Amino acid sequence: MVLLHCVSLPEAYEAIEWRVIFMLAGTLTLGVAMEKTGAAVYLSDQTIQLIGGWGPLAVLSAFYLLTTILTQAMSNNATAILMAPIAMATAHSMEVDSRPFLIAVTFAASMSFMTPVAHQTNTLVYGPGQYRFSDFMRVGAPLTLMFWILATWLIPIFWPF
Repeated sequence: MVLLHCVSLPEAYEAIEWRVIFMLAGTLTLGVAMEKTGAAVYLSDQTIQLIGGWGPLAVLSAFYLLTTILTQAMSNNATAILMAPIAMATAHSMEVDSRPFLIAVTFAASMSFMTPVAHQTNTLVYGPGQYRFSDFMRVGAPLTLMFWILATWLIPIFWPF
């Protein structure tokens, strides 16, 4: 827009939401830190140890929930890349089909409703829309809960274990 003279360079610079830029930088480093330190793998292992005895449906639901929580702080792509191999290994160790687990991870990684940093679009409207962090939680948490329940119920119907 500066090249086409729609706005001047100082106007473009003033329009930048620096809070959003710094928030994105913090989110990227958090995602890298979780991956490098093994925190995400540790959380997944703990979920399997706690829920594994209740059967594949409970583990599927737990993976969906864990992936949804991780995608609130990391990009959905990074979350899916991180969780997919763990979900496949878990399914194989439980001797069930891995497709329902991969579908759960795929859907859950797209549940970026609860934080302004969960998805680019959320971040894009955060500043100009004058939203607060709590606005995302107020709308996103019930929506996420509804999708979690529906996914836990419907995924095994369409992709049986």
